[in-house]
Amino acid sequence: MRSTVLALSILLVPAAQAYAQTAAPEHKVTQSESYIMLAPMYATIMDGERPGGMLMVAVGLDIPDPQLRAEAQRAMPVLRDAFVRSVMTFTWTHVRIAEQPDVVAIADRLQRIVDRELRSKGARVLLAQVACRLTN
Repeated sequence: MRSTVLALSILLVPAAQAYAQTAAPEHKVTQSESYIMLAPMYATIMDGERPGGMLMVAVGLDIPDPQLRAEAQRAMPVLRDAFVRSVMTFTWTHVRIAEQPDVVAIADRLQRIVDRELRSKGARVLLAQVACRLTN
């Protein structure tokens, strides 16, 4: 019995060590090197003087130029802040409980922000998802 346990432990220990040393595969949203996915942004939809729901906007950036993509990665905190502020302003002024939000207007606003902050027109804003969650 001891020899069986010893033989199994000799065989299993190297296999377990080899398994532990392999890194977990990286999860990718897409195979494209030029695509950068951003975390979703949320803004409150007002119904009169009280909150009536949430607007969620998920976007990605398609930047084929590697230098511009590197610049966008460096400027991501500024871009994200400008995106969130714009989505919040749009939601407070244009989104109503009984109407669908204008996704073209959202995309246009975000595209203008990217062009302004990166000082170039090589990046495209791609809307991944726009969703409303009403609480009433």
